[in-house]
Amino acid sequence: MGPTAAGKTDAALRIADAVDVDLVSVDSAMVYRRMDIGTAKPAKDVLSRHPHALIDILDPDEAYSAARFVADADEHVRQALDRGRIPVLVGGTMLYFRAFKFGLNELPEADAALRAKIAARGGELGWPTLHRELEQRDPIAAARIDPNNGRRIQRALEVLELTGRPLGSWWDEPSSSARERLGASLFEVAIVPRERGELHARVDRRLSTMLARGLVDEVRALRADPALSVDLPSMRAVGYRQV
Repeated sequence: MGPTAAGKTDAALRIADAVDVDLVSVDSAMVYRRMDIGTAKPAKDVLSRHPHALIDILDPDEAYSAARFVADADEHVRQALDRGRIPVLVGGTMLYFRAFKFGLNELPEADAALRAKIAARGGELGWPTLHRELEQRDPIAAARIDPNNGRRIQRALEVLELTGRPLGSWWDEPSSSARERLGASLFEVAIVPRERGELHARVDRRLSTMLARGLVDEVRALRADPALSVDLPSMRAVGYRQV
């Protein structure tokens, strides 16, 4: 794990060249097809040589969640262990990694229609207004969510509508860790450049490379798709929402 442009993928590929491992992507944007440049997705020849589970598994109009990631990652890790191979999780979506490591409560899966309805209200009324509504219905969750964080407000209201229970009430329920679920130890490696300036320089170089490779055209093509809206998780990915 590590921040953007820290060199996680390169490190994982060096490991894969030296040891028999199964790579599992921990990236909330790389799950989507047609989103290659802005996600810094490994090249097709690299993926052919070293396949990564959980890359290119969904179309951009589909929702993906931490709960679904944990279920998918657990399955791939179990398969690797059953074959006597070492599963290596690589990526920078810390929400997913923490969910995998510590487990999640049995929250309901995302409901696309309900999410779209809540997103429309957020766009019309503003997320701070919906946050005030959340304060009345789920004060515990509201206290931990920024009034401008539309994604988290949306999820809290979604859980309320789907279950009749406030999201905050789920947080105290026990969850199972990766060790408990899989019967295996988790060895963590963080890749962090020593100097912040070095990381900033890497990010700048990566952005320049993305623009040269056609990031703007990639985003333009996605936005031309009538099935996609700015409220979808794929279109809220870092890099895509800013272009």
